[in-house]
Amino acid sequence: MAPLVIIAIGGNAIIKDDKHPNVPDEYAAVGETCQHIVKLIRDGWEVAIVHGNGPQVGFNLRRSELAAQELFEIPLDVCVTFTQGSIGYYFQQNLFNLFQREGIQKPVLTVVTQVEVDANDPAFKQPSKPIGSFLSHAQALNYQSQGWPIMEDSGRGWRRMVASPYPMRILEENSIGQLLRGGTVVVAVGGGGVPVLRGANGDLKGTFAIIDKDFASALLASHLAADWLVITTSVPKVALNFGKPNQVWLDALTLAQAKHYLAEGQFGKGSMAPKVQAVIDYLERGGQHAVITDIAHLSLAMSPQA
Repeated sequence: MAPLVIIAIGGNAIIKDDKHPNVPDEYAAVGETCQHIVKLIRDGWEVAIVHGNGPQVGFNLRRSELAAQELFEIPLDVCVTFTQGSIGYYFQQNLFNLFQREGIQKPVLTVVTQVEVDANDPAFKQPSKPIGSFLSHAQALNYQSQGWPIMEDSGRGWRRMVASPYPMRILEENSIGQLLRGGTVVVAVGGGGVPVLRGANGDLKGTFAIIDKDFASALLASHLAADWLVITTSVPKVALNFGKPNQVWLDALTLAQAKHYLAEGQFGKGSMAPKVQAVIDYLERGGQHAVITDIAHLSLAMSPQA
């Protein structure tokens, strides 16, 4: 089998700014991302794509709230499922069109993916995952009065928060692996997967949570023995003292260095820290290569000279 890379696409690659949050803009942004992914496929990589969905889930919840006078409300786990389908469609169609132009004969498929979490995960008592668009303080206080936890997100504004339990098991991972081994480009574990709990009788049930897509990507990469894990974000490299006068970009880190800097608090809790932790998880489970970069530097970061 060709080398396998799991690429976790950050939300900034789908919604670039608050002036472009609609479907045509999302579709176009995914199209730009797909151009970089196609370069890897042309170079012989098998690819699985995981995408973020925080803003889109928030939009779906808001639509549900606004329509509640006339239509039934949509639970959070179903909102996640909606985004897996819609964003997966953006990737499937954009990649199909690019493949057709370049003469690449590969199928693309989106897998609606459930991810099991633990009902006793402490995250359920401390909601920490931001969803939806950024809010003014007044808007945030209004949501708080309705029972929503709110939090200021990395200096960018206020957002609603939900629980973010750690992923335990990707239920469709065997099927995803079979598709990849058959040469299919797979879009899976969208938004970190639909979070589900397992009952005493073994039955599954969705739960009110959002799974971190970087942790879920690392789990998928480990279980499929991926050669590389790539996590895309809005900056080309990880940095120490980010945004400060003494900022230092990092070209490479050992596992020990990554763990040291994370423990030091060098990486923002709502931004870079979970990405670095996901890389650590992947490497500690036997992974070989991991990169955190922006989508524009994807090919360069994975080149032999990088």
